[in-house]
Amino acid sequence: MIKAIFFDLDDTLLWDQKSVKEAFVATCRLAEVRYGLSADQLEEAVRNAARNLYSSYETFAFTQMIGINPFEGLWGNFLDDTEEFKKMKEIVPTYRKDAWTLGLSAMGIDDPEFGMELAERFPQERRNHPFVYDETFKILDGLKGNYQLLLLTNGSPDLQNTKLAITPELVPYFDHIVISGDFGRGKPDPSIFEHALSRMSLKKDEVIMVGDNLMTDILGANRAGIKTVWINRHDKQRNEVIPTFEIKHLEDLNPILEKLNRN
Repeated sequence: MIKAIFFDLDDTLLWDQKSVKEAFVATCRLAEVRYGLSADQLEEAVRNAARNLYSSYETFAFTQMIGINPFEGLWGNFLDDTEEFKKMKEIVPTYRKDAWTLGLSAMGIDDPEFGMELAERFPQERRNHPFVYDETFKILDGLKGNYQLLLLTNGSPDLQNTKLAITPELVPYFDHIVISGDFGRGKPDPSIFEHALSRMSLKKDEVIMVGDNLMTDILGANRAGIKTVWINRHDKQRNEVIPTFEIKHLEDLNPILEKLNRN
């Protein structure tokens, strides 16, 4: 009998990739106007620079464990209490400026001042572009009251709570919110799933995990012995991680729950 559903946040309920894309489009447009650069090419150059820089910092292993990607580093403030987050808070202003300045440089523009301007603009644009999938509220409306709902998200508590603050309609649906940066380990570590179970006083066969990422949401829940639903909206190829169920739309969750609760 399924009593509770664990939901991932980014790119499961919130369309984070679209929010990041639109923030890049709006920010890169400034460079298109100023220097006649291709906004698409600048975006690609900044993304590459950001990935390379991000992986060079001493905090990289921590960000991988907690689950914070390079583009979150371009707009998060990381006002969290732990030592590692304090290091990130110190690193990110330079990281942002360098990522944008190197992106411009790759396009033949040497203008660190403008790089700084773009670095400061991107976080504003990301906050201005919160996207939630159309189906999110419909599915949550149907589940609320029939199941306990828990949000299980990787990331910095400060940043994940910022995402929730700019989409405040989401929070009331959830009985519990578990953020990896609070817990100290991220998905796919099975311990965060076990922690979520203990928060709800439930057994592993009484919950199901819904997420878009095979290597975090599905792998971690599999390791914890929890049934999984992989939401694969973009026809990604499956790898060696096998979900219990695979769906294209969140509404496809309803027949799965009915079937499981009939058995």
